[in-house]
Amino acid sequence: MNKEVILSAHCEAVFDLRINRVHRMNALGVETVKDLRSSVREASSKGARVLLIRGTDQVFCAGADLKERKAMSQVQRIAHNAAINEVFNEIASLPFVTIAVINGLALGGGLELALCCDLRFGATTANLGLTESRIGIIPGAGGTQRLSRLVGKSRALQIMLSAEPVTSEYAAYIGLVNEVLPDGDLDTRVIEYAKLLSTRSPRAQSEIKRLVSEGLDLPLPQALALERSALPAILESPDYAEGLLAFEEKRPPRFSFIAR
Repeated sequence: MNKEVILSAHCEAVFDLRINRVHRMNALGVETVKDLRSSVREASSKGARVLLIRGTDQVFCAGADLKERKAMSQVQRIAHNAAINEVFNEIASLPFVTIAVINGLALGGGLELALCCDLRFGATTANLGLTESRIGIIPGAGGTQRLSRLVGKSRALQIMLSAEPVTSEYAAYIGLVNEVLPDGDLDTRVIEYAKLLSTRSPRAQSEIKRLVSEGLDLPLPQALALERSALPAILESPDYAEGLLAFEEKRPPRFSFIAR
């Protein structure tokens, strides 16, 4: 049986994770979610500094597999949703950078997958939406919370209540997508950017992610204190020592991997 998620390496530190269910529009079935989790963990164990997440062909991910879901019992549906949530939360908490490469349609759980990534790059032809209310359900894998934190309450409600997809250009306008590229240029730009990120300090990137995530839920004075509290360990880190030495020697720094 073919794996429903394929992991490959662009270089030592940049990995590509691709959902491979074209016949189901890369929807998240039970086995897909299991493969997704194992692939994420494999990338982490191999020392990934950047993980690109995409779909096969012209679809990113159409969300939960509704054909499978329809045949499930209530207990199975809840378990399936819980499994999706667990792997999405795992992706969101990774210490390295994750980028959703939205190469096509990203609906429901597909957009929620993109939302749990750090950054999102979209193709010009991509459409994005949380369309759950069309079929009488709510976004249940982080959508109601992550989308509103990213684009604001009003715009998030507009997208979720209408259940209408938006264009990648509009998604970029409201901050849902970082960059929009012509379909033929998307991969080149994303890989170029990922390789750039892979040259930066893994420790610094991990700490930046943590501070931004935790600080958003705090009043500004407490968030600033959180930032200051992180500095002593960073100032004493091997990465900072290497950065200073590389600056003195006028060469690119050679940062070490961090423990996962």
